[in-house]
Amino acid sequence: MHDTDSAPRLSGVFLPSRPLLGLTVLVVEDSLYACDAIRLLCLRSGARIRRADCLKSARRHLLVYRPAVIIVDIGLPDGNGLELIEELTATRPRIATILGASGDDSMADAAIAAGADGFVAKPIVSLSQFQSLILRHLPPEMQPDKPRPVTDETVTPDPIAYQDDLAHMADVLNSPEAEDMLDYVAQFLQGAAHSAGDGELTDAAAALAKARAAGAPWHDKAAHIRSLLQRRQDQAKVL
Repeated sequence: MHDTDSAPRLSGVFLPSRPLLGLTVLVVEDSLYACDAIRLLCLRSGARIRRADCLKSARRHLLVYRPAVIIVDIGLPDGNGLELIEELTATRPRIATILGASGDDSMADAAIAAGADGFVAKPIVSLSQFQSLILRHLPPEMQPDKPRPVTDETVTPDPIAYQDDLAHMADVLNSPEAEDMLDYVAQFLQGAAHSAGDGELTDAAAALAKARAAGAPWHDKAAHIRSLLQRRQDQAKVL
């Protein structure tokens, strides 16, 4: 049951090819690459998008306005996205649609348990899948009253956004706080590299995460990731 003050759709306006017209989506996502994919999906769907890159920024946004839909990444630099989902679920009036997101499909159950209406498995690039996910979880009064065309359209995020993500992680790994941030770096890179189809970096990040979780030696794995990040930065400069 939805208890929400989210604004309804624009009165009398519905374009079948833009089924999210009139809705505002807040994306709480630290990866520029993943956020660009959602930006393009929202643009093709008619929705407005706002972005927060951490929990603090998201809470600041929510003091100013209330989106119809919020998509919360589980792994964020200043905490766990599940915390924000729990807060939003308990807040009245409630945001119409709360979705958890992660490149780790196993986080779906945790997101639902925290109170999310649904789960976005990253990467998401299919326009029809994105629209269906949002529409399925909107309250009845915000549902379109006309059918929409099914499309096989996909979006391609800006590869420069991925390079920016990698450059940011390289900076983190070269900072004095690097060791304290290793778990976050591993989680971030698993999601970002997986979304970008970078299997080598995905596997390296997963190996670091596994070693850290097991309390096993991890320095060589962190060094390998630094090497991969440097190699990708060097390659980007040549292109």
